[in-house]
Amino acid sequence: MAVAELSTPSYTTTRLVHPSKLSFSATHLRRVAFPPLSRTQNARVSCSLPPNQVQAPAPTLTEDPKNKLECYGVFCLTYDLKAEEETKSWKKMINIAVSGAAGMISNHLLFKLASGEVFGADQPIALKLLGSERSFEALEGVAMELEDSLFPLLREVSIGIDPYEVFQDVDWALLIGAKPRGPGMERADLLDKNGQIFAEQGKALNAVASRNVKVIVVGNPCNTNALICLKNAPKIPVKNFHALTRLDENRAKCQLALKAGVFYDKVSNVTIWGNHSTTQVPDFLNAKIDGLPVKEVIKDHKWLEEEFTHKVQTRGGALIKKWGRSSAASTSVSIVDAIKSLVNPTPEGDWFSSGVYTSGNPYGIAEDIVFSMPCRSKGDGDYELVKEIKFDDYLLKRITKSEAELLAEKRCVGHLIGQGIAFCDLPEDTMLPGEM
Repeated sequence: MAVAELSTPSYTTTRLVHPSKLSFSATHLRRVAFPPLSRTQNARVSCSLPPNQVQAPAPTLTEDPKNKLECYGVFCLTYDLKAEEETKSWKKMINIAVSGAAGMISNHLLFKLASGEVFGADQPIALKLLGSERSFEALEGVAMELEDSLFPLLREVSIGIDPYEVFQDVDWALLIGAKPRGPGMERADLLDKNGQIFAEQGKALNAVASRNVKVIVVGNPCNTNALICLKNAPKIPVKNFHALTRLDENRAKCQLALKAGVFYDKVSNVTIWGNHSTTQVPDFLNAKIDGLPVKEVIKDHKWLEEEFTHKVQTRGGALIKKWGRSSAASTSVSIVDAIKSLVNPTPEGDWFSSGVYTSGNPYGIAEDIVFSMPCRSKGDGDYELVKEIKFDDYLLKRITKSEAELLAEKRCVGHLIGQGIAFCDLPEDTMLPGEM
């Protein structure tokens, strides 16, 4: 049975409980009949488990005075995991917020998160989905699909439009939603409009999220949006903020593997330096194929410097021409890769790319920007920058160009990061694939 309920809050929660892990403490059955409902952003849809899936003795009616929420179906019942089952079989539940949750990237990502693919088969999660008034009905549809998928690890699904409510106590914040670049819009205007979104979300994280929340910014321009977000969240460690450049790394590995005639898993130690834009620098100098330096395996160095670099920088745009839309599925895969690189130890001798805060970096890159660099993790959610990196003139020249672009973007959003009046002097319009 599916029942739609109207309520006044802008934030609704659905608790998903796997029957094999439950003991009943209450039953509350109610039959209702009502006419078709008009559109409202506060609707909630809940579904009941079929009787043959409920494995429990006949429950007796009790009421919890602490919980007076109006609800229907199985989610009205109070369930308690037995203490020994919780400690033996389950980790403590983690809260994951996803913005832009009604979009195509999230449509791929949410089901990967709920399946256990990302955090493991013994890690229950709660998904907190952030949308807008315009997308709220689509959010309801997303929540319904998650319910119907019966993921045993997915304990709660919540939807809302207020980041101060959605981000409450979250352990991970995946910030995907951003305004696309419209016809005739200058890149400086895009930086300002999206910057305002990420400034507000940073303030919300600062106010209500877990003090050790990990934040991955996907919405473009992701490097500068991540900088804005962290500047507006001073209570959260700056090392907890990442701009997603993992898709660029994956694209670089693909091109190197194709050229060398090997499978992807033979390619390692690939770094994307700089901005997630067409100034990004895919590093073939330090990369390896089957344990050997790339330049020893691929003798065509002109291809590496020209065609390889250009292909990686413009891959997103090339995909849009073929596919007619941006790379939602591969972006969701790269978000999963980015998270797994932080919650699992980095393989010995390897590293991964992430846009992180530059202050204190060992490479001489300008301080106080978010710049993609090589990282390693012990699997505890933290990372350290890799020190054993070689540079040549080719690499340094291109890193300097991407650095200059990010410094210019930073000046454009000075008013959003507490550095006075904004001044835009972008060196060129390095339009991101899919911005338009």
